[in-house]
Amino acid sequence: MKTLLIALVLVSSAPAQVAGNANSGYKTPEGRERVAKTLTAPDRDSKQKPEELVRAMAIKPGMVVADIGTGAGYMLPYLSRAARRVIAEDIQDDFLDKARAKAKSEKLANVDFIKGTETDPMLAENGVDIALALDSYHHYDYPEKMLAGIRRGLKPNGRLVIVEYYKRESAMPNGRALEHIRLDAPDVIKEIEANGFHLEAQREHVKDSQYMLTFIALK
Repeated sequence: MKTLLIALVLVSSAPAQVAGNANSGYKTPEGRERVAKTLTAPDRDSKQKPEELVRAMAIKPGMVVADIGTGAGYMLPYLSRAARRVIAEDIQDDFLDKARAKAKSEKLANVDFIKGTETDPMLAENGVDIALALDSYHHYDYPEKMLAGIRRGLKPNGRLVIVEYYKRESAMPNGRALEHIRLDAPDVIKEIEANGFHLEAQREHVKDSQYMLTFIALK
């Protein structure tokens, strides 16, 4: 009985994984391969507006930018051209392999790679000017811990840029956002501000689909 009670206490005290719906397709190599095909689809530029995103991030040539949840490395060429150094982070080895291949094929000499965890992007302390989370925030199973790790990695007055889907029927095909996306923009702002950041700017990135939030890290 005592062992059972201890086990129940441990289970009840363990932090909940909050992104189960969003992460269901990432649990197997086959699932991640299907996801990778969407991340590298030829029409993604017209939907994602990467050059417009980089301009809106206001990256200066001497900056270090972290791509949190880089996936197959879609944003690396755009970030590489704008920043002094890019850190590509992901928790999946197969995604990192694809991102490395992308950087190699496009001769991106200023990109480094980091394998993070579900709770920590493993950034060096005070080493990053801007952290970008493009379509990745809704995949954080432990958002408070991830935000703590990002804030630790940002320099004083460093910025966190979130680009996310609205939690509304029209945001993703087939109304998928209603189940796939955990929080809509107002609650994302509340959650991030409750974890050591201050909202600096908010704009729509893709009409009726995605928004962009820029936060300052509070040190």
